[in-house]
Amino acid sequence: MRHCSTTGLTCGCGPVGQFAIKSAFLLGAARVLAIDTVPERLALVERSGAETLDYADADLQQKILAMTGGKGPDAVNEAVGLESHGPGGVIENFESTFTAMERPYALHQAILACRPGGTVSLPGVFINAVTVPMGAFVAKGLTMWTGQTHVQRYLEPLMKRIEAGEIDPSFVITHRIGLEEGPEAYKTFRDKKDGCIKVVIRPNG
Repeated sequence: MRHCSTTGLTCGCGPVGQFAIKSAFLLGAARVLAIDTVPERLALVERSGAETLDYADADLQQKILAMTGGKGPDAVNEAVGLESHGPGGVIENFESTFTAMERPYALHQAILACRPGGTVSLPGVFINAVTVPMGAFVAKGLTMWTGQTHVQRYLEPLMKRIEAGEIDPSFVITHRIGLEEGPEAYKTFRDKKDGCIKVVIRPNG
């Protein structure tokens, strides 16, 4: 999230989502809601102070509104991107298999959840075309920030916070491996097995 807000929402609790939640609290957010469905990820964001929601919940949007006084969160961080999943079924399978469209379900949720006048941040990666509920986006007067991290801009101030003990990025590491274990570790992360959230590879074992 690129600005301090009263209530934030992060869609996706992988490594990017985990750091987004930590950053939101560091910048002064009073509350952060977090959406995922992997138990280990949800447990980790709860330890960071976030309130969790399961994206498979059929009443997800209504629960978000109920938790934010009917308004929606002030800022929403979409940290999923092209690999997001929707309700499943024929339409999703068709889109994934036979069209060039990427899966925009988390992006849709971010736009629909965000309060009028709010901000949607999109670090989630897209490569090709996606459908967007532009009517809702325009009607709400939302602002969207996109793009990959500006490493050179943020590296120095982040390192200073780490050195000062304000940030401990190691909390997200679940696996430490040698270089030769990389291919299997990638599969473990991809398939969301063994509680894998973030892997650190040590070239010398």
